[in-house]
Amino acid sequence: MDPAPARRSQATRDAILAAARERFAADGYERATIRAIAREAGIDPSMVMRYYGSKEGLFAAASSAVDLRLPDLGAVPREQIGTVLVAHFLERWEEDEVMTATLRVGVTNAAGAERTRAIFREQLGPVVAAVCPDPGQAAVRAGLTASQMLGMALTRYVLRLPPVAEMPREEVVAWLAPTVQRYLTAAVP
Repeated sequence: MDPAPARRSQATRDAILAAARERFAADGYERATIRAIAREAGIDPSMVMRYYGSKEGLFAAASSAVDLRLPDLGAVPREQIGTVLVAHFLERWEEDEVMTATLRVGVTNAAGAERTRAIFREQLGPVVAAVCPDPGQAAVRAGLTASQMLGMALTRYVLRLPPVAEMPREEVVAWLAPTVQRYLTAAVP
């Protein structure tokens, strides 16, 4: 069997996903079109539909690569957990446009919102459970932490509201870390 068609097929899929990530990041879910994505990938729009079935299927595939790459907070001194986590999230948002695209789509589209929820539930939840004083409160604490991180990301990287968008990263960490620290390690109020 000739492996060339499989290689071409994978190359086509890769080109589609790269173009989709770019368009979703630049245009958001609603304005990104299958035609624009296909044009950027250098293929016919029917190929996008062949591989991904729909725009929602394409978005799910394009955003499945979102990996928060969360640090092992168990290895961090307890009093530094908030600082480490906030700094990590800011760094991830600044280096990965897919995260910003996922957030942008998550606030405008039901499928995007579910994808964002799944990312935080599956990736942040276990990390929080490992450090919070009561594992039964892990979901609540992860949700509160996500509210701070997503709120900051929306304000700083999507809406670009001044002066938050212009603040040095260290200043954002200094403001946000104590709140996240409390969410993760303080006794239940």
